[in-house]
Amino acid sequence: MSHPQFEFVRKQRIESLAVDAEEYVHKGTGARHLHFASENDENVFLVGLKTVPTDNTGVAHILEHTALCGSEKYPVRDPFFMMIRRSLNTFMNAFTSSDWTAYPFASKNKKDFNNLLDVYLDAVFFSRLDEMDFLQEGHRVEFEEEGNADSPLVYKGVVYNEMKGAMSSPVSQLWQTLTRYVFPTSTYHYNSGGDPEHITDLTYDQLKAFYRKHYHPSNAVFMTFGDITAEEHQETFHNNVLSRFERSNDLAIVTDEKRYCAPLTVVENYPIDENDGIENKTHIVMSWLLDHSFDLESNLEAHLLSNVLFENSAAPLQKALEQTELGQAPSPLCGLEDSNKEMLFACGIEGSEPERVAEFEKLVISVLEDVAQNGVPQERLEAVLHQLELSQREISGDSYPYGLQLILAGLSPMLHGGDPVALLDLDPVLERLREQIKYPDYIQSRVKRLLLNNAHRVTLVMKPNQGFDAVRASLVEDELAAKKSAMSSEELENVESKAKALKARQEAKDDESILPKVGIEDVPSELYRPQGTIVGGASKLTQYEQGTNGLIYQQVIFDLPALSEQEQQLLPIYTAIVTELGVADQSYLEMQNQQSAATGGIHAFSSVKGGGADEQDVKGVLVFSGKALRRNAQTLNRLLHDYINNVRFDETSRMRELVSQMRARREQSVVNNGHSLAMGAASSGMSPAANLAYRLGGLQGIKSLKALDTSLNEESALQQLADQLSELHSKVIAMPRQYLVVGEAEALETSKGLIQAEALSESANAESFSLPSIRQANKQAWITNTQVNFCAKAFATVPVEHEDAPALSVLGGFLRNGFLHRAIREQGGAYGGGASQDSASASFRFFSYRDPRLSETLSDFDASIQWMLNEEHDPEQLEQAVLGVVSQIDKPRSPAGEAKGDFHSELFGRTQAKRDQFRQAVLKVSLDDLKHVASTYLQDENASVAVVSNSANEEALRDLGVEIQEL
Repeated sequence: MSHPQFEFVRKQRIESLAVDAEEYVHKGTGARHLHFASENDENVFLVGLKTVPTDNTGVAHILEHTALCGSEKYPVRDPFFMMIRRSLNTFMNAFTSSDWTAYPFASKNKKDFNNLLDVYLDAVFFSRLDEMDFLQEGHRVEFEEEGNADSPLVYKGVVYNEMKGAMSSPVSQLWQTLTRYVFPTSTYHYNSGGDPEHITDLTYDQLKAFYRKHYHPSNAVFMTFGDITAEEHQETFHNNVLSRFERSNDLAIVTDEKRYCAPLTVVENYPIDENDGIENKTHIVMSWLLDHSFDLESNLEAHLLSNVLFENSAAPLQKALEQTELGQAPSPLCGLEDSNKEMLFACGIEGSEPERVAEFEKLVISVLEDVAQNGVPQERLEAVLHQLELSQREISGDSYPYGLQLILAGLSPMLHGGDPVALLDLDPVLERLREQIKYPDYIQSRVKRLLLNNAHRVTLVMKPNQGFDAVRASLVEDELAAKKSAMSSEELENVESKAKALKARQEAKDDESILPKVGIEDVPSELYRPQGTIVGGASKLTQYEQGTNGLIYQQVIFDLPALSEQEQQLLPIYTAIVTELGVADQSYLEMQNQQSAATGGIHAFSSVKGGGADEQDVKGVLVFSGKALRRNAQTLNRLLHDYINNVRFDETSRMRELVSQMRARREQSVVNNGHSLAMGAASSGMSPAANLAYRLGGLQGIKSLKALDTSLNEESALQQLADQLSELHSKVIAMPRQYLVVGEAEALETSKGLIQAEALSESANAESFSLPSIRQANKQAWITNTQVNFCAKAFATVPVEHEDAPALSVLGGFLRNGFLHRAIREQGGAYGGGASQDSASASFRFFSYRDPRLSETLSDFDASIQWMLNEEHDPEQLEQAVLGVVSQIDKPRSPAGEAKGDFHSELFGRTQAKRDQFRQAVLKVSLDDLKHVASTYLQDENASVAVVSNSANEEALRDLGVEIQEL
């Protein structure tokens, strides 16, 4: 049933996803609506617009930010962030992709969903686009010293600093440079997020013109998921938006790329810190432009080929890249990119040298020629199809809501003229592919057509340059100096007056009451929690019956044994590689193929947490985990126990490859995770578990991993590592174990028999894991290759079962909403900032993300505490902070994720009763409670500080009195 102003197009059942896909078109504007009708009560909305940049100013990205800064119906300064705290949303965000912009949200509460829908629709289609918001979110010039016209000009702006941070990542620079050459004439030639060197060229008038053209319903698609009907959504779409527009023919168009007649090789530079060496820091990537992504056959053909070549370490190209001496690790760009109109296939290495490019090209072409000549074994093709089937059936939702993942998968084909439903309904396509791969030359012919005979090939060499950043900084400084010298006295006064006007606007209090909201009375009194069943017998087995759509999840959980400090340091190495090795008489290549053919992957991880009542009392477990389709339950169980009982540590060259790859991944993660790493460093002295996390996975862990990787160039060190890992494995598997299985009833019964048949061997007197107590402050700064800063400050507080923990959890949101967001993001120009109670480490942590400032941000952290203690506060601010904590507690997960989360909470003593008790205590927190915990725990003399910055800031860091370390 559809609204009278919408024309019904089709309805198609997708059994494997348990949804009905319904497509409609609005008669007046041509706007399309795709609805996934489901019994799931987590309703999802997304409006997507085709946005096609023609330069590097980041206009689409800045518009995404600015559109959310006030609208016709809601003329307040920041309705998006206001609604985050007036809502029980399970997801709220906005995205700018290379050729589209999307505004999605999700909620399980219908009143809340309708509130958000009203605000989102008005924000997108009736945005105010105030010039002050453009200056705040995009870019502006101000005097370096506030009020001093004699001081130099500086650039400021949220997106400007966000993209300075994003483009500090070598991988981001590599991707943007690659697409610039693969797409010489189309919109993908440009950085839709914005290049900081060009963001400052965008004018306010250009922003408004881009909005008028691209933010029109005729250029939009509306996508929904859940148990609210399509007709009800359409009533809102039409009444609130579509009835006010006429059809537009001035639509954004993404043109096809003009094809090269011959392969192209280019060499570019990327910045590296002056203190870093340039040896083995070059990236080499080969890429091919393929067919349309929205064509179903072409898309799946390309996915099949990419997976055949890269899916695991036994795949031809992946194997060659991991084993070659030409570089240290495969490039993170390896594989297929199908989100653009035309697909791109890439293959590369990192940790190389510029002069190795010819050898690398020869290596890749020789592998492709071998596949084109000899093909791949039929079981490899079957394994790839198995992986496609498994990913199609799995109900995810532990990061993004499940419905949003379906919507995002269909968004690009819908915008580009493809069939989003066909791309989601894979079962019939998989059946066709199973028949097609039986033809002897199926893969051979695809390798030839798509790669070997494809002249549109670009080889990019990105080499490090130690002087790059200094030159870039000098150019910006000269540009600003020239700009200032050309200004009249009136223009100089205008700079100051705009800065004052913006600051006044940022500090003004808007009337939030015009925005809709939910309150404490809308919070559900009870939560659904999955119930585990402990099965008797020789093995300790916990089962959760969950609707997993034909998948089974199994874990083997060992208590961690007592470990020396050296053994602790090896834990992340061990867990990363133990399921990547061979077993008994089978090599790692054979085991990789077995995993691929019958499972969705097997991996290991460790978990160490402090006690709920005492953060110094730690417990640790080590987990072997896997998933499979129900028909492969027996094979999954066998493979898990093969790795536990018979893993081999004699494949030293394989271990060397894996450690090198780990190092590359961890080094790349710093710029995108700098705030988390800074918080981890700041709280590293607060508890034993936090200190271990810092030493193993934090900044100290990255530094240790780099040292280990370098040492393994010596064969004796490599053999020593193998011996140590073997000994560590023996200690782990001698410990008491238990089992977790999640799935549907039939699968649980099968697994019960398989697990109970396993012979168990446990040490009766094994010593349990422990760590020495620690509770101390520290002050440190880490130097790395970044254009922006990440600041953190931590205070020792209490563990989760302490009576003050709920108030501390609410305090984080209260400080962010009322003070930190304005001070750090709006006025300071950082991309983000906030505070939160981390009960795991018994610490309260402030942070900033992609921040142009250092000491000023640390001062803002302190100022927020004084604001809390000395000002009178509105009870509604408290309600908003409480809702924020509750919505995080209540956030739904996938069926398997909910079960695994419940099991591991119980494992560490966080029973359902204790979790419910904490939730109820959060709902009762008062303003007096917030002032009490702020005055009790947030005392500056007990604070720890950690900063991630760059070498240009060393003098400023010394002034902060921190210990400086090179990453």
